[in-house]
Amino acid sequence: MEVYALIGPSGTGKSHHAQAVAYWEGIDVILDDGLLIQGSRIVAGHSAKREPTKLQAVRRAIFTDPDHAAEVKAKLAELNPERLLVITTSKRMLRRIAERINLPEPTKIISIDDVASPRQIACAKKAREREGKHVIPVPAIEVKRNLPGILVDSLQYVFPRTGRDRPFRRGEKSIVRPTFSYIGRLSIGEGALITMARELIKPVPGIRRILRMGVQEEKYEIRFDIDVTIDGRTYIPEVLSTSQKRIKNGLEEMTGLAVREVNITARRIALDS
Repeated sequence: MEVYALIGPSGTGKSHHAQAVAYWEGIDVILDDGLLIQGSRIVAGHSAKREPTKLQAVRRAIFTDPDHAAEVKAKLAELNPERLLVITTSKRMLRRIAERINLPEPTKIISIDDVASPRQIACAKKAREREGKHVIPVPAIEVKRNLPGILVDSLQYVFPRTGRDRPFRRGEKSIVRPTFSYIGRLSIGEGALITMARELIKPVPGIRRILRMGVQEEKYEIRFDIDVTIDGRTYIPEVLSTSQKRIKNGLEEMTGLAVREVNITARRIALDS
């Protein structure tokens, strides 16, 4: 396995440019902030961005937890990639990671200055310092599934054809706000969640009235329990199924939280015209 490293100070846009570097170098597996990423999927590890403090985030990123290190080592052995891209802040950090998960000496070290312009680096620093924004080089759906509660937005990217005959490629990366960010994680009140859910199912044909709506949030996942009045002239299972999908998809898109359950019960049936 050949190890490539993308190195640069914190907040300079390394994760933002990770896919580009991997694409240019023909790399399919990336190690970034404690996560092992293959293609567009998180396949092993634990993200430093879920840690409550910056110190704990650094410890997570350099694999001080033996169980974390063992998990990633085992997955790397299983995947046996030809090339691995490691994203770090320094050569010293790269050495620590290599020691803990048994990586060979790096084949190539790439500086963020080699792949990003001074303007791009300045913009990345501004987003980090003023808004607490970080990037994870995987699609938003992976962040929602593995790291619920920290998603802010997603970014689409396109790699054109190059002189290396690499194919045209589209992809997505995610903008997140880590738990340790000084701005804090996104927090949404129960009342706001209920209001959003009400607005999402109001347009569903067949929903006459929302009788009761309750929400529970636990570890960045939410569950809705809803009682409604249904128009008796409609096909009730379809109305309930459509309502479930609108709430789940709509709230996950708007909030970044994982909607674990949407339980809708037709308590009353309206037969009047």
